Amino acid sequence: MHAPLLTPDILLRAYAEGLFPMAERHDDAALYWISPEKRGIFPLDAFHVPKRLARTVRSDKFTVTTDTAFAEIMRACAAPGKGREETWINDEILRLYTALHAGGHAHSLECWRDGKLVGGLYGVRLGGAFFGESMFSRERDASKIALVHLVARLKYGGFKLLDAQFLTEHLARFGAIEISRKKYLAVLGSAVATPAYWPAPSGNVGMLSSAPALGETGLTGATATTEGCWPGAVVLQLITQTS
Repeated sequence: MHAPLLTPDILLRAYAEGLFPMAERHDDAALYWISPEKRGIFPLDAFHVPKRLARTVRSDKFTVTTDTAFAEIMRACAAPGKGREETWINDEILRLYTALHAGGHAHSLECWRDGKLVGGLYGVRLGGAFFGESMFSRERDASKIALVHLVARLKYGGFKLLDAQFLTEHLARFGAIEISRKKYLAVLGSAVATPAYWPAPSGNVGMLSSAPALGETGLTGATATTEGCWPGAVVLQLITQTS
């Protein structure tokens, strides 16, 4: 089914109903509504960080920021790559999600190394639900690190759902599962109705404090942040704590 001419408001209403748009190809102007019979999601309290990746997260090999290069992240996700000659992100998707970002409803996480963007992801926020859209890597583990940082932010902000759209073997390694459309809609309705917030953008995160969640460990002040970025050790603590 062809999607009508979309606006950011229509797009958000569609997400609340379990729908999302895709294009057949990056050079195809048409968009289609998708509502999978089986939906991939991450139960946030069961998110798994493999040991080797946890060491990389803790090492702060990459500088991880949020909402500092949203359009660049989208363009990188849309670019063809090895094993991905065709993508579903067309110009209309770029226009719509850039507008969602400008309105505070879409966010990105960026991984930098030596000042160069080497990986990241972006998605949509609605209530206590976050819909992961796409990710990319130019260096090993970059997109995985972005995902780990995303989950830490979602747990910190009180989110209840991380939607992965489709389950893949890669995502299953991190604890993603597949549920029916009926169950997904019930989970989605509860998550969208849950108050949650997206932690402050990079550069302002020092205003936050995670003391209620981490006891004596906080994200306040220069000792806990590097240019507004969350240290890997704190990110792992946020993920492993129970709700």
